[in-house]
Amino acid sequence: MKRKAIFLWITAVVLILISALKITLPVLKDESVKDVIYKSVESIDASTAEFSFVVLGDNKNSVSTYGKIINEINKKPDIKFVMNTGDLVFDGSLTKFNYFLKQISKLNKPFLPVVGNHDVADGGMNNYVDFFGPLYYSFDVGEAYFIVLDDSNEEGIDLWQMNWLKNQLEISKRYKYTFVFLHVPLFDPRLPDEKQPGHSLKDVNNAAEILELLKKYDVTMIFAGHIHGYFKGKWDDVPYTITGGAGAELVGLSKEHYFYHYIVVQVNEKGVKYEVVKVDSPDFNIVDRLGAFLWLYLYSFVVINYWWIVLSIGLIIFIFLLSRDFKKQLIDVGNWLMKRKTIKFILKLFTGSSSR
Repeated sequence: MKRKAIFLWITAVVLILISALKITLPVLKDESVKDVIYKSVESIDASTAEFSFVVLGDNKNSVSTYGKIINEINKKPDIKFVMNTGDLVFDGSLTKFNYFLKQISKLNKPFLPVVGNHDVADGGMNNYVDFFGPLYYSFDVGEAYFIVLDDSNEEGIDLWQMNWLKNQLEISKRYKYTFVFLHVPLFDPRLPDEKQPGHSLKDVNNAAEILELLKKYDVTMIFAGHIHGYFKGKWDDVPYTITGGAGAELVGLSKEHYFYHYIVVQVNEKGVKYEVVKVDSPDFNIVDRLGAFLWLYLYSFVVINYWWIVLSIGLIIFIFLLSRDFKKQLIDVGNWLMKRKTIKFILKLFTGSSSR
């Protein structure tokens, strides 16, 4: 019984110390994982006339599906960079962001995100800015201009950003193609006009104002996420693509819309081509979708919070031991340690050095 108690004490202490170390180390943010947007833009060859890029979104700390997509993209040398339409993480906690950063560290392409509502949840705004940089920005590659907006508040964009967008669209007139990215779509393609808003911008008037502006400048494509599926069409003759299938739970059963995927966009002087690349998805029935949904969050929770779980187990064992005869247990552990040759050697070194 004595040996069992000693083993439990040592196990509890080791679990608590190691897990506490693993949890607290990421708080010391690595300076190399900063300004991801700036570093990615700088690494793209902006002079190339023909290039391909990937658009995907709503992975939300997906472990398996997002990992598979990264592996596939890495094997495609023609892909120059990746655009993510937001909801990179389930919430904005440091633990979630650190896990996501480990995922994209395996990506061998420049990574350019759009901020999503989940990314700024639970105080995540500061973490997002610290790691990635500005909430809205622009850049150019060849004859294409890229404009990334911030509508993570799910309401709309403010006057300051609207004026910035107007200036950017003026600049875009020098380019052959203009791509606009935001997380929350202007409108929900599953609903008629009279039933808006759906899972889209809540300020319908603001959404209409943005759309009018984008129509005026004849943008090539609007990319959005937020809806976990794939939709393509036109809002008042302005083409849009909603891509929210990079790993988060799928929200419907339609084979036409609700599947895991990413989009490869090919740009050259002749035009733009869009290829939807499907990834393994759960079968199109309620039972399989519900099972996949539960497994997604359980599996992701365990993987992302592994060391928190280990810490909890260590604390439970520790509290259990404290509830027993604490003094006797502690004496037993002390006596056991004093009999170990290694402990005796260390004590001898310390006592010997202090006597000199």
